[in-house]
Amino acid sequence: MAAPRLPAGRVVKVPDLLRQRNFRLFFEGQSVSLLGDQISLLAIPLTAILVLHAGAEQLGLLTAMSLLPSLLFSLAAGAAIDRRGRRRNTMLIADWIRGAAMLSLPVAYALGHLTLVHLYLVAFVVGTLDVLFFVSYNAMIVALVRPHEYVEANALLNGSRSLAGVLGLTLGGALVGALTAPGALLVDAVSFLYSGAQIARTDPTEPAADPTQSHGISHGARWIAGNPLVRAMLASTATVNLFTFIGNAILVLYASRTLHLGPTLIGLTFGAGAVGGIVGALTARRLEHRIGLGRALVVGSFLFPLPWLLFPAAHGTEAMVLGMLAAGEFASSVGVIWLDITAAAIFAQQIPNHLRSRVAGAYRTVNYGVRPLGAVIGGFLGASIGLRDGLWIAAIGASCAGLPLLRQAVLSLRSATQPQPARQAAV
Repeated sequence: MAAPRLPAGRVVKVPDLLRQRNFRLFFEGQSVSLLGDQISLLAIPLTAILVLHAGAEQLGLLTAMSLLPSLLFSLAAGAAIDRRGRRRNTMLIADWIRGAAMLSLPVAYALGHLTLVHLYLVAFVVGTLDVLFFVSYNAMIVALVRPHEYVEANALLNGSRSLAGVLGLTLGGALVGALTAPGALLVDAVSFLYSGAQIARTDPTEPAADPTQSHGISHGARWIAGNPLVRAMLASTATVNLFTFIGNAILVLYASRTLHLGPTLIGLTFGAGAVGGIVGALTARRLEHRIGLGRALVVGSFLFPLPWLLFPAAHGTEAMVLGMLAAGEFASSVGVIWLDITAAAIFAQQIPNHLRSRVAGAYRTVNYGVRPLGAVIGGFLGASIGLRDGLWIAAIGASCAGLPLLRQAVLSLRSATQPQPARQAAV
């Protein structure tokens, strides 16, 4: 008897980009790596809290150590990579070293030698290699896909990130309960090694190296300063990063000690809320087509932080608290994915090929450079005025982040499939 066939309208179509070998390999590696990252997002602070008995200030310092390299090294890394090229090699080496560094944590725990200093050191090493990986990332995407595929490629990658958020946070909570928090970090170590192996199998046509550039460190920053569109985006994203990292530094501690939630419930709640990221990835292209790329960016810039107001407002029965946390995470996840997809498409069409890593480095210096500052402020606020009040400050400040985008240079941008030259006039 023949197997029943699905109706024609219900056949699941594999996206064309996933039929392209290079992009598929990159996508598979990133999907697994993102899953490991999401597990670590919960397991690392829980290692500090449950195993090493860290407080708010120590958690803030831990977050700051992972982000400080963005402030210190992004400009120089972007210039060096544009001059040297070989972004693929840089990314796979960064993956393998990050995997080895992460593996050292469960090994040290098993031997009875895990300390906060070790945790800080690994956070700094992994953060440094994150810089090398991600200043190469956008140029790698451009090398893998065609201009009209920028939104689709970023939608697929961000959709994978969202699915990893759902599975990783939920799985992370369960793994912490079953294997202890340091044991759960084994998954992230393996995921980095797998990502590196997949990147090693790709063969992209990368943008040419630019060994003649002696002014590379400042060139990316000057290009951003002269581009009103990207300049407004930087003001917005730096603001949202500053305030959300004030909140991120104390959010898990708030859920654990103020709301009295266990690791499994924390993982399940934020994992369920992260389903919003999948919704965001599935709807980003439709939103861009309907209202335009610039307006979609503005919507995402407000929808990402506003639901954070639900976190410090959470109170009542356990069911009410879990519902408010999950709802806030759901709506925020939709917004951040819309923001990330549209921003990546704008960068892909606006930034010249020979400047991609330098602009990425300059942008990251500010955009990620404010994160350790936010983490330290978050730890200080949590210790001085309380975790809930610290989260109120984070949520209110982040909710203002979309204001710099309310200008014509952003709102008039219509499509990612029809590149427009960047204007260099001042606003």
